[in-house]
Amino acid sequence: MDSLITAAARALAAGDPIGALKRIALRDDASALALRGIAMAQLGDLVRAKALLRSAARAFGPREAVARARCVVAEAEVALVSRDLSWPAKALDAARVTLEEHGDRVNVAHARYLEVRRLLLIGRVDEAERKLAEVDLAPLPPASRTAYELVVAGIAVRRLKTKAARAALIRAERAVRDARIPALAAEVENAFVVLNTPAARLITSGGEERSLLLEEVEALLASNAFIVDACRHVVRHEDTVVSLATRPVLFALARTLGEAWPGDASRETLIARAFGSKFTDESHRARLRVEVGRLRTMLRPLADVGATKRGFALVPRQAHEVVVLARPVEEEHAAVLAFLGDGESWSTSALAVALGSSQRTVQRALDSLAASGKVHSFGRGRALRWMTPPVIGFTTTLLLPAPLPIG
Repeated sequence: MDSLITAAARALAAGDPIGALKRIALRDDASALALRGIAMAQLGDLVRAKALLRSAARAFGPREAVARARCVVAEAEVALVSRDLSWPAKALDAARVTLEEHGDRVNVAHARYLEVRRLLLIGRVDEAERKLAEVDLAPLPPASRTAYELVVAGIAVRRLKTKAARAALIRAERAVRDARIPALAAEVENAFVVLNTPAARLITSGGEERSLLLEEVEALLASNAFIVDACRHVVRHEDTVVSLATRPVLFALARTLGEAWPGDASRETLIARAFGSKFTDESHRARLRVEVGRLRTMLRPLADVGATKRGFALVPRQAHEVVVLARPVEEEHAAVLAFLGDGESWSTSALAVALGSSQRTVQRALDSLAASGKVHSFGRGRALRWMTPPVIGFTTTLLLPAPLPIG
């Protein structure tokens, strides 16, 4: 490797893409193409970066398997940053195996880290945690160690383990001081914001509301309170959890009763909240009796639903307090906004993968949000991307369709 390539590589490792390009911008050999691709990625031109990395992979000869594998890893990182979640994970895995065979421990760890980030992004937290345990920390330079700790914190946040998340971020903060890369330092700083901004709303008796940090949400879930959890559509008390995620009518009834506790909720209010009807007739009352009966059966381990003169009331069996844990913002398409809230541009297909939904469903949600001015798009065809400025004032952690502790 010649001196210009070495100097450019060192500049990129230090987070100086302009310095790297000054040395190799006019060169089109394989190594220069690869470094130019990484430089363009650091500058934010992801489309150009992907094209350069692919050209570099083709330009490397058949005996340069390690160089081609490194290009695949770099391209996977570009795809992840550009929220292209459909990139072939098998290609990254094959590249990692090649790097392992040739003893490139740093890039093996980086490939594993990218795989974990993708799994975390699409909500496969258990699998991400298992893969992260396979990352060898010993060879990682400060920048990679910072990225590793950010992923550890991300997993802890999604599991509502705020102490573990804060500890990981403190380690990341220490590592990034040695890395001396401003963009990475900003990412660590932004990660701390998640722990220090409201994540949910607590609704108590009498309709009183207050904002909760993630740490306070964690404490609430560990308390003795009877919780109607509108973030995950479950009802819980201590270790017993009843999921109503697929029963929207029953959950609407449970939430209305929870907000009314210790009093009762009128039949008219329950009908309006559960059925969306402004008018009440005998058919609505009959349907309400049926649905309340179903809810009573579902909640039998935790509470009873008793009839009163004007409606129904929730009667916990052991808890002395009933609260409703609500999302920080009530939005029909909150999960879509939560992903777009990271400030990155997303394709419809990537959102569908992350949400575990169909592209048509996601497109309808995006059209609705665009009509209300909450998101905007740019590009055309396959290059169409959606984004919105990050939501200010609260963290979107509890809006994400990821498996928070439910039992």
